[in-house]
Amino acid sequence: MKLAETKAMPNVSIRAMELVDLDEVALIEVKSFTTPWSKALYQKELIENQFAHYYVIEVNQQVVGFCGVWLVLDEAQVTNIAIDPSYRGKGYGAMLFQYILNRALLRGATQLSLEVRKSNHAAKAMYKKFGLEKAGIRKNYYTDNNEDAIVMWVKL
Repeated sequence: MKLAETKAMPNVSIRAMELVDLDEVALIEVKSFTTPWSKALYQKELIENQFAHYYVIEVNQQVVGFCGVWLVLDEAQVTNIAIDPSYRGKGYGAMLFQYILNRALLRGATQLSLEVRKSNHAAKAMYKKFGLEKAGIRKNYYTDNNEDAIVMWVKL
């Protein structure tokens, strides 16, 4: 996979997540997931996890989404990606995901993987557009309802 240009949008920027972003990130997390990560967990990821790289996407300087990836040797593992529900369907998720793919490539990753809920058809469709393929199933992965996770990956 080659580096791809991240589509430019007016008043939209992507940058590294900072501790000051955690209130907004936590709010998006609660709106997006039935078992949200805590603000403390994100704080720990930002401060203590040398493999963790988190980014936010802003529209008019307001955080509307975020994504995290662990980069270990030549592997990238997406930990989380979410866009505020009121901003979904506008291309921000794809823009953020392209950014993550580019960052992984620049840091020497040769493959990227993630888990996605079996029922999350919109996310699976977006990942397929970026070349990710189904690599397996994690049975009863999600603790809130025992839903399976689809493991997807792509060679970068």
